[in-house]
Parts: sequence; structure tokens; C-alpha cells
Amino acid sequence: MRLAWAFALLLAAAEPPLPPMSRHTHPSGAFSFEAPLSWTVRPVEGKESLLEAAGDGQMVRFAYTAGEAGFDALHVSCMLERLRPEPETSPRIRYEYDFLSGTVGEFRFLDSAFEVHYDSPVDGSREWRQRNVTLVGGGRSLCVILHAPAKTWKKSKPTRAVQEAILRSVLLP
Repeated sequence: MRLAWAFALLLAAAEPPLPPMSRHTHPSGAFSFEAPLSWTVRPVEGKESLLEAAGDGQMVRFAYTAGEAGFDALHVSCMLERLRPEPETSPRIRYEYDFLSGTVGEFRFLDSAFEVHYDSPVDGSREWRQRNVTLVGGGRSLCVILHAPAKTWKKSKPTRAVQEAILRSVLLP
């Protein structure tokens, strides 16, 4: 019994603590999510259909569509949602994984992660990891687009933990 308790404590210590979070609701009321208190949540300038949570050198964007959009087409469209216009982005993408799929409740999902190279730095970094999770079902469609500088993503457990916490906090009532 002591060994199990010690192992549980060791695992808990290995997980980085999350910063204090607050819940935000999309203007449509269709979904909500949590983001760190220190982050800014606002529509993306020039792309009012995107809601962005940003802070600590990371960004998470949410693209919501009422109705059930074409599953694959929506995922590909969201994968093309970059931090810079296409002419300022390298056409070579390094995939970590692509089009993992499954179901969660009434939703089908697709999940892809890859690295994007920008011609000029975005918030100090040219290489960014982008993860896209697309959910379609129950008359709703949502893409969650997670961005982090590639070096930070690889070296920082807290960065990975915050992004995973934001993704897991999404509620579609």
C-alpha cells in the first residue's frame, strides 16, 4: 500500500501545476472553455469568426460553425488556419501525426499535429507546432487550433500541460 501511495505522489509531482484558469463562453453560447487567468481572450483581428485565447507565448484559436460541416473538409480548412498569411509560410509541413479519428459522445473528431515554418518570426519564433482538433456532431462543428513555438513545445512540460488542459476543458452543452 505504501508503494502505491509513493508512486501516486511521484506521478503527481511529475505533472506541472496548472496556472489558475477561468471559463470563457463563445459569443454564440455554443461552447465554453477554460484558459489561464493571465491570458487574453478576443476575436482574431480580420477573422472575426475565430476566437483566440493567447498568453505565455502560446495561442489557442476556436473556429465554430453552427450546423454539421463536412467533417474532413472542415478539418483541412482549419489546418490551413495559420498565424501568418500563406505567402509568408513555408509550403513544407512536418507532420507529427495526421488525421487520427474517433468518436466522443455524439461527436466525431479528427486530430492532426504538425510544425509550420514562417518566413518571419511570430512572437519571436519562426517554427511553430500546430495541433488541430475538429469536432462535428449534434448540429455543431468546432475546430480547436493550438499553437506553440516548436522549441517551447518540445522542452516545456508546463506548455504542453496548459494546452492539453484548455483542450480538455472545452464544453459543448
